[in-house]
Amino acid sequence: MKFAFIAKHKGIWPLSWLCSALGVSRSGFHAWLTRKPSQRARDDERIGAMARASFLASDRTYGARRVWHDVLADGVDCGLHRIERLMRQGALRARPRRRGLPPDRGERAPGVVPANILDRQFHAGAPNQKWVADFTYVWTAEGWLYVAVVIDLFSRRVVGWSMSATMAAQLVTDALVMAIWRRGKPKALLHHSDRGSQYSSEGFQRLMADHGVTCSMSRSGNVWDNAAMESFFSSLKTERLARKIYRTRDAARAEVFDYIERFYNPTRRHSAIGYLSPVAFERSADSG
Repeated sequence: MKFAFIAKHKGIWPLSWLCSALGVSRSGFHAWLTRKPSQRARDDERIGAMARASFLASDRTYGARRVWHDVLADGVDCGLHRIERLMRQGALRARPRRRGLPPDRGERAPGVVPANILDRQFHAGAPNQKWVADFTYVWTAEGWLYVAVVIDLFSRRVVGWSMSATMAAQLVTDALVMAIWRRGKPKALLHHSDRGSQYSSEGFQRLMADHGVTCSMSRSGNVWDNAAMESFFSSLKTERLARKIYRTRDAARAEVFDYIERFYNPTRRHSAIGYLSPVAFERSADSG
């Protein structure tokens, strides 16, 4: 470490002064300078480059554990602590996740509200058994863009989505229609959402009834009842949308589409499914 400090600062202070101040000889420094890097140092350089490539490919959102899984997938056997050390040395720090409970914005419709059948059981044994849904919004210079999403809890894959300038019931209806079309009209399906008026609307409820989908809704004011969905929106905003202002709704639409279809579904490693991407997890389940 002393020699490395001298090498870094010898253009600022005289070499003799640095060696004297740190208690080392000039001959020792020159010997260190010409010595070939050790095998461990060469491995650190190679693995560090792989870690940096993984970090940048994630748009600077991956922490050490996800980067580690990328390195392992490339056939390099190393420990998590080594990746953590190399990322610290390279100043590779993931964007911090914003904390705090999101506000409960859904309007409550009068009448009978479906029970919370999901009951925070956010794991499914097979595809198309449990879907969760919600919508969020993105600010643009043209006004709000509302984004509705449907996620399959088996693989955490986004199976349906919709975007609109208004948060009418059609927004969430279109997302569910896409999910049903993509997944081939699933049977024995549970759909969970909050109690917003969009999900309790007559048209949306009729769509679910026509396809034999069982409705489940969160308890009033309890965002943790749909925590898996909130986690996705937190990732979307932290990893892609935070600190950006979009000039148009179309620009925001393109960004959300890119995140879902080109990054999140096919590439992003998810901790709930063994650090595989949703697409890779479903493929491994099919092959197994």
